[in-house]
Amino acid sequence: MRLTSLTAYHVRIPLKHKVRHASHSRDETDSLIVRCELDNGAVGWGEGLPRPYVTGETIDSVWSLLADSDLVQQLSEPFENLAQAMALADRIKFNVADGERSFVERGCFGNSARCAVELSLLDAAARSEGVPLSRVPELLPEAFAVRESRSQVQYSAAITAMSPWATTVRAWKIRLYGFHQCKVKVGVEGVDDAELLRRIRKILPAGRVDLRIDTNEAWTCENLESKLAPLLPFDITSLEQPVPHSQVAGLAKLRGRIGIPLMLDESLCSLTDAHRAIESGTCDLFNIRLSKCGGFLSSLRLAALARQAGLGYQLGCQVGETGILSAAGRHFACSITDIRSLEGSYDRHLVREPLTRQDLTFRRRGLAASLPGPGLGVEIDQAALQRVTVRQWEQRL
Repeated sequence: MRLTSLTAYHVRIPLKHKVRHASHSRDETDSLIVRCELDNGAVGWGEGLPRPYVTGETIDSVWSLLADSDLVQQLSEPFENLAQAMALADRIKFNVADGERSFVERGCFGNSARCAVELSLLDAAARSEGVPLSRVPELLPEAFAVRESRSQVQYSAAITAMSPWATTVRAWKIRLYGFHQCKVKVGVEGVDDAELLRRIRKILPAGRVDLRIDTNEAWTCENLESKLAPLLPFDITSLEQPVPHSQVAGLAKLRGRIGIPLMLDESLCSLTDAHRAIESGTCDLFNIRLSKCGGFLSSLRLAALARQAGLGYQLGCQVGETGILSAAGRHFACSITDIRSLEGSYDRHLVREPLTRQDLTFRRRGLAASLPGPGLGVEIDQAALQRVTVRQWEQRL
């Protein structure tokens, strides 16, 4: 097998409602979709969501990376199977010289582009071999310690910044839907977080629903303890990214004092980030997200590294993911053990154009089945893709 072409699509995905947290507010998202074609006719798809406040990427910088990196030539080497395609994907190099220095040094600038290209190649190779993408952990030595095959997984719910009435409605929906886990966005200016959690806990009581909070870098090391203290009575099980990345080193001193596990998200985008977090003792949990972490392979390595270091991890998602990343996340979740919380597959509830013909939205209680088909196991809705495409280019070998 050999790659013959790559096609990139800049798509603008409209959301069904505005999503707001301390770092950003959006009612649409600009994403990158990549189509890979092999000489045997197999086609694979990938997706990445650039976020300037996470990995330093914008859709324009990602577009430039793709145009400047001659990926088709890099991926021109023939391969015989999925394992060899994985090795080829590992060699993808982007010209990151124009990226912001801090993100380049952390090894995360270009991660959304890497995720989209890598997924498309692995999807095409797995389709050619007739195996699901969830076979990848069986072929990656670093992932052997975290492999676990499951036919079903359970997603958690989320409550983002919204009005008190909308929060109450959302909490009742979560209860009636039967979720056992929920993440709440806090730290938003003008919102009384203690009152917010009090309202939520009346509907989602402790013992029935596990509640964790995410501040999206809204606090500082100086005010973290005072901000957190009023929230502790509400049985919070973890605190996600409480401070900006520039202050993350300060969490090492706070970690043992605050009484709940600390999770890194915006500060956990690469293996470099992970090693620093482990060495400095800044967290108890990793939030792994396929796009921000550079794809399926690097995310597997992050999970394995966390386990080796005695840390936990969850699989997160990014607002506006289409069915392509929902499918990739499903394969990851159905093939990896000890995922503390699982986010994603909001498709029907959030995006107006999921881009896949299959509906991957979780069912009651957040339950969702594995995808046994070859590759990602989904079919792209070409008409929907054209409706949301802003621009595209193609490279051929």
